[in-house]
Amino acid sequence: MAKLYLVPTPIGNLDDITLRAVEVLKSVDVILAEDTRTTSFLLRHLGIEKPLKSHHKFNEHATAQFFTEMVAAGRDVALVSDAGTPGISDPGFLLVRTCVEQGIEVETLPGATALIPALVNSGFPCDRFCFEGFLPQKKGRMKHLERCIDEERTMIFYESPYRVVKCLEQFAECFGEDRMISVSRELTKKFEETVRGTIGEVLAHFCEHEPKGEFVLVVAGKPVKKKKTEAIDDDQD
Repeated sequence: MAKLYLVPTPIGNLDDITLRAVEVLKSVDVILAEDTRTTSFLLRHLGIEKPLKSHHKFNEHATAQFFTEMVAAGRDVALVSDAGTPGISDPGFLLVRTCVEQGIEVETLPGATALIPALVNSGFPCDRFCFEGFLPQKKGRMKHLERCIDEERTMIFYESPYRVVKCLEQFAECFGEDRMISVSRELTKKFEETVRGTIGEVLAHFCEHEPKGEFVLVVAGKPVKKKKTEAIDDDQD
């Protein structure tokens, strides 16, 4: 039976694609792309020629059923985003859900995603964390952050360079200027950089240095208060 494959693509450095991802892209009948121009560039780099179809956030509601029926009809289909793993702050969820609901097999390959390198590189606890993705661009940003105030796990956010300073200002308001943060930009690329410190310190840095590139902001969770333990008198029963 045909399958829907979710294929992660490099977030910057084209050498980060896996051998298995290359083999799948070579073998499928059709590749669904968030931006066909971006995917065409990658496929040329890999020496792959395949039919490309657009599947992005503006048409995914209209095309999910169509591409599900394509797989059901016996054609192997691969879904890729512009960078990273489809479905992680990118189109993919609706198509996967539609396939699952209709008994179509879905296979997701492991591979590149920006949040994990940024998390591990932060120096904050990685055993428990929450991924918040992009905050709402306009309405609802502060309400969303207010729901995170008491979060004790490490928190990961994505942000565009145009809103990084505003985002850090809102972090300072919600979490306090002394909360620790690690901000990574341009991961895997030539100008990769990670800035660590308090929110106040990192905000001052990006007020002085214009934010450029793709950003991942990793915020330390709310410090856990140690519980007071009562002294035990060994002489008492």
